Amino acid sequence: MIKVAIVGGSGYTGGELIRILINHPKVEITAITSRKNRNTPIHKIHPHLRGLKLKFTNLKSESIDANIVFTATPHGASMKIVPKLLETGHKVIDLSGDYRFRDYSIYEKWYGLNHEAPLNAVYGLPEIYREEIKKSNLIANPGCFPTGGILATLPLSKEKIVDRVILDSKTGVSGGGIKPSESFHFPNISENVNPYKITTHRHMAEIQQELTEFHDVKVSFTPHLVPVIRGILTTSHSFKINDDLNLSCEELHQLYEKEYSNEPFVKVLEVGEIPRLSSVRGSNYAHIGGFEIDETGRIVIISAIDNLVKGASGQAIHNMNLMCGFKETESINNFGLHP
Repeated sequence: MIKVAIVGGSGYTGGELIRILINHPKVEITAITSRKNRNTPIHKIHPHLRGLKLKFTNLKSESIDANIVFTATPHGASMKIVPKLLETGHKVIDLSGDYRFRDYSIYEKWYGLNHEAPLNAVYGLPEIYREEIKKSNLIANPGCFPTGGILATLPLSKEKIVDRVILDSKTGVSGGGIKPSESFHFPNISENVNPYKITTHRHMAEIQQELTEFHDVKVSFTPHLVPVIRGILTTSHSFKINDDLNLSCEELHQLYEKEYSNEPFVKVLEVGEIPRLSSVRGSNYAHIGGFEIDETGRIVIISAIDNLVKGASGQAIHNMNLMCGFKETESINNFGLHP
């Protein structure tokens, strides 16, 4: 049994961490912090968690009694908290973007913040860094868009098949967080598809960082807000390095099956089969499908994830399981909520 704390538990990712961890047989939640909601019962903010005898606290980092701390705090806030937690012997899984970049000048460029406390962290995508995660005290949990985009394209980069990738993602409104805003106001999003940060979304740099670990590939990325609550559907359009490279749809599919054959949370669909958001909703699974090549040589791969689970809290708990030597699928192997 380990003790776990959640710093910044009032957002959607905090709520998902609580929902999943409360049923983990080897976890005791010792603290859920929120300065704004101190002493407030959890269900007042997360109504689906009614019945849990837990309240928000406002503990200082050094006062947290836990083996693992999840920092579900905004970008820029984690860097003020994480070093103190590590100094006091905690292992940390950070769900912000503060520790995802190995080159902190890239972080500062894309996030517009001066990084006050650079540290060496392991990028928390188990499909790439499983062994490193097991040995680390600081995990940088990936962004939601990068999770779907990287998984959809990773085998192509590893095998040096493509040198140009264009990612088009459709995301549900929960990705914008729990705080209401004009962009997510029902009349503004309903019956609309709204592109945003068309060429400047900061997750593009994160995807680029991971794919270029294997091969020099250029990445372009554009997100779109769609009127659903949960989920990210990413279409990867990739272009072969060499037009003379012969690759059939079946061979492409076999490449993905081989890459993900031992991955418990990546499900490879059949050639031409399209992933559904409803199939992964509420789950830690990523479904990958499409596997088609058009007459110009464009390779089309599609991934679907739940942005709050595989794209955030579920993946964080996957990382915790690896760090603690638990069965890595423990408490996060439930299937999606279709329909």
